[in-house]
Amino acid sequence: MTVQRVTALISGTGSNLRALIDACRSGRLPVEISHVISNRADAAGLQLAARAGIHCSVLEPGVFSNRESYDAALAEQIETGQPDLVVLAGFMRILGDTLVDRFNGRLINLHPSLLPLYRGTNTYRRALEAGDSEHGASMHFVTAELDGGPVIAQVRIPILPGDDPPRLAARLSPREHQLVVATVELFTRHAVECRDDGVYVDRARLTQPLQLEADGLLAP
Repeated sequence: MTVQRVTALISGTGSNLRALIDACRSGRLPVEISHVISNRADAAGLQLAARAGIHCSVLEPGVFSNRESYDAALAEQIETGQPDLVVLAGFMRILGDTLVDRFNGRLINLHPSLLPLYRGTNTYRRALEAGDSEHGASMHFVTAELDGGPVIAQVRIPILPGDDPPRLAARLSPREHQLVVATVELFTRHAVECRDDGVYVDRARLTQPLQLEADGLLAP
């Protein structure tokens, strides 16, 4: 399947969404971002999407009686965009198993750590407290296990003397943008599959995640 339509889920500024929009405008990504959905009405990324002429929706959890009803409504909203790929680009909400299963193989997420290290939150602080020499971000398939889906690609940066979580996050952020774009581009050029034993690209299993190079391209 060639990825042609993308739906993006956001919760905040939409900086990764901006990177995708810019890549579409430049011609690097031959896709249509057909829908942007946020779980927060005040997410600045919604204004960014609207200015780009992208259909936007807001689904705030507080108006739903439980997680299951929220996920059902979110799944219906996702379907309206008829996406080949759903990108969680800073979407700060855990998705339930039913929704994940419904979009199995089409949901990918950006996580700010070198998975399987530091699933969950506070990844920058945890890496610094552990005395790690490097940190990074991962693009992975979303499965029922939190931040546990097969990893597609990663980017690594060194941890420098004097780094604190904000400094580390600021240095990683532009490389995260490149990683999101490069991973979506991978889906447009190759058949990328999520199987029980890992990630397959053009029917060949990756033995390790692809790495983002200095030029913004992915390499083994």
